[in-house]
Amino acid sequence: MAEASRTLPFSYGTLKQGHQNHFLMQDLIRKKDANFLGPYVTHQSHPLVIGPHGIPYVINLPGCGHRVKGELSSVSAQGLVQVDELEGTSIGHYERLPIQVCEEGKDSVLVAAQGYFAHRSFGEKLWERKGKVGLAEFWDKEGKEYVRKKDRAPGSGSILHHIASSITSDD
Repeated sequence: MAEASRTLPFSYGTLKQGHQNHFLMQDLIRKKDANFLGPYVTHQSHPLVIGPHGIPYVINLPGCGHRVKGELSSVSAQGLVQVDELEGTSIGHYERLPIQVCEEGKDSVLVAAQGYFAHRSFGEKLWERKGKVGLAEFWDKEGKEYVRKKDRAPGSGSILHHIASSITSDD
């Protein structure tokens, strides 16, 4: 597949190596629909918070939060469809937007990538709900809080319902 038809998604959460959804990236690599490029960090700071079910979200508020550490891959168009599906871009969970990243330790070389940001309908509210305190990296500790979709209580509502509830609750 031609390199021009590939996208560079920046993974900062459950798609990273060692985390619960990395199986998708492994499968794409096995099928030659992805290549791992290495550890990268956002050029600008962004808020990274943990929402309901331990799901990590980068908020599209450049200049707030921290430079976020993650991983960069090169993914085919076919592979990108699968990543978008996992991230719920069609239902308004995440939105894939341009983001500049650089290889860790090489801040002078910027790479145009795609990041999965909390959807604009709730991202900033979630940041405010978290007291405008965020993380620089999704680590093992936060990863243990993540609950896969298949393991969530049946009939408990959609993730968007849980997000809406978490940003409007009084606790």
